[in-house]
Amino acid sequence: MPRTTSLEMTRNIGIMAHIDAGKTTTTERILFYTGKIHRMGEVHEGAAVMDFMELERERGITIASAATTTYWREHRINIIDTPGHVDFTVEVERSLRVLDGAVAVFCAKGGVESQSETVWHQAERYSVPRIAYVNKMDIVGADFLNVIQMMRERLGANPVAIQLPIGAEADFRGIIDLVNMRAEVYYDEEGTDIRFESIPENMLDLAEEYRSALIEAVSDESDELMELYLGGEQIPAELLTRCIRSATVANRAVPVCCGSSYRNKGVQPLLDAIVDYLPSPLDIPPIEAIGKGGKGSVEVKADDSAPFAALCFKIVSDPFVGRLAFCRVYSGTLKVGTAVFNSSRGKRERVSKLLLMHANSRTEVDEVYSGDIVAMVGLKETVTGETLCSEGRQLLMESMDFPDPVIRIAIESKTKQGQEKLDESLRKLGEEDPTFRTYSDTETGQTIIAGMGELHLDIIVDRLIREFKCECRVGKPSVAYRECIKSPVRAEGVCERVAAGKNIYGRCVFEFAPGEPGSGIKLENRVSTAVLPEEFAQAALEGVMDASRSGGLGGYECIDFSAALVGGDVRELESAPLAYKIAGSFAFRQAFTKDNSLLLEPFMKCDIIVPDENMGDIMGTVIARHGQVLGSDPRNGGRTCIQAMCPLREMFGYVNDLRAKTQGRGSFSMQFDHYQEVPANLVDKILGIIY
Repeated sequence: MPRTTSLEMTRNIGIMAHIDAGKTTTTERILFYTGKIHRMGEVHEGAAVMDFMELERERGITIASAATTTYWREHRINIIDTPGHVDFTVEVERSLRVLDGAVAVFCAKGGVESQSETVWHQAERYSVPRIAYVNKMDIVGADFLNVIQMMRERLGANPVAIQLPIGAEADFRGIIDLVNMRAEVYYDEEGTDIRFESIPENMLDLAEEYRSALIEAVSDESDELMELYLGGEQIPAELLTRCIRSATVANRAVPVCCGSSYRNKGVQPLLDAIVDYLPSPLDIPPIEAIGKGGKGSVEVKADDSAPFAALCFKIVSDPFVGRLAFCRVYSGTLKVGTAVFNSSRGKRERVSKLLLMHANSRTEVDEVYSGDIVAMVGLKETVTGETLCSEGRQLLMESMDFPDPVIRIAIESKTKQGQEKLDESLRKLGEEDPTFRTYSDTETGQTIIAGMGELHLDIIVDRLIREFKCECRVGKPSVAYRECIKSPVRAEGVCERVAAGKNIYGRCVFEFAPGEPGSGIKLENRVSTAVLPEEFAQAALEGVMDASRSGGLGGYECIDFSAALVGGDVRELESAPLAYKIAGSFAFRQAFTKDNSLLLEPFMKCDIIVPDENMGDIMGTVIARHGQVLGSDPRNGGRTCIQAMCPLREMFGYVNDLRAKTQGRGSFSMQFDHYQEVPANLVDKILGIIY
């Protein structure tokens, strides 16, 4: 099947924002005005197409990112609608990794909120060009210019207004297009009766001022534009559009649009901005990949004639077609039934089906091309972050890093027969979500599930019951503590035992030392192959890594340390890799004793938005929970955002306390920031030691 849309006319974009800013509503309107759907569904009614999971419709929030494809002005737009809740920030992270551009949605009243900052910095990390859409211009307290100022101050961005609202709150009725210098006024509730008019007399000066600011912001993009501007001559809209696009693609400016998606105003101009200013796959620099065997670098260009290369960014267990691997095709083409090479694992896999997704519905295709976002069926071992390529040109693209879980609960099947089904369901959920972990507690034998927050685990348990039909019981949430080593120590591990009727021997010596916070685990082999062959040295390092999953203080995972293999010996005929792996774990246990270990706890960065009159009380609740108030920012509508750093162990159930003290008007979000040593007077209590 030949390509239907050229690469130049393809846009791969994500919709990202803080929770309740209107991402899904905006996506719903985009699909309606582009003719993809024929009736607009509302999030609060549980009828939005992109919120297709039963849980999403019940709770009125987006939990999993959903992909779709639509067309506007003959351009193909591949859209990923992402969640706004901080517990599901991994969905935004992995979507941005494979997208060419993004629309950042801001609430006209709330402006730049906590999760807005998080997703903005995620986009910066991957150098994703953005346009901003100030939504909800119809609500009380809407202030378009204030949001632009907040973007400048809090995000360090260079926002450039390409539109101005005509009216605000209940009087919002249209926009001023600063590129074409005309008003677009809406005369019906459906948003289809749009009339181009002259700019209102009372807004002409403001429009001239902001158009001049727009031209100045992009004047460096073109000598022609600079000359026309300095000469006081008329600037053609086509030239200005070209310069805005150039500045946007290079991340030198962020065009800002406005509207009210719920009231069906401003969505068509937003679509025009997506087509006009966001990049095509050809506008993005080639992906830098590592060549075969980790040697050299390979440029992956968006070219159908090049060898195939794609990145898997999401795994989904579909009840009808099985395991779906969502992939972004960076170069080449792929036909159904073709074998692809997973260079991350060094294995060949065969693609049995290629699907274009529209939320939870799908269309089978025979072939996909560079720039496409597609779901592949038949990949049995590929997981998130792995590279697929042609075996003739093997390469490895940069994978994705995901944060560790900070909260955990015990879970068990209600029946003995259901345990196997529960284990399999947990395995599938772990494949789908890289921030979800499951493991068995070595001391109690319980199955533990760990995630990014209470809502995250609540959703996981709900999905186990509804989707996977598992009857299970869960314990109370608990904090995922960590351990680290106090001081440098030299430790020896020796293994002498009989295995399968044969004597095996291994001895290794390690030097352990604490690392900087956030440095992770660093393993190093300082022993020459003459002293310890490579396979024995690697086995000893593996033993340390495996043992680090359970420390000597409370059985928690150990982080932020270095382990250098500095010695060992070999016995002819008796030395075996298994023995050195066991010896490495013995050395770890010898170093990470109770006396030489520290207990660490996760600290959360909290943004608490409250009415001004409740500010003092809420700061008091933060201090009472052993948190630290970092500062506060005034918000529109008589509200203040309190920034605080709090230990996670004190934040369970905080939302109920907050609502009670603010008559239900307060809200808060938190995300993991760092691990910090637990106060000495609380260590024994946490570990359950009784004297």
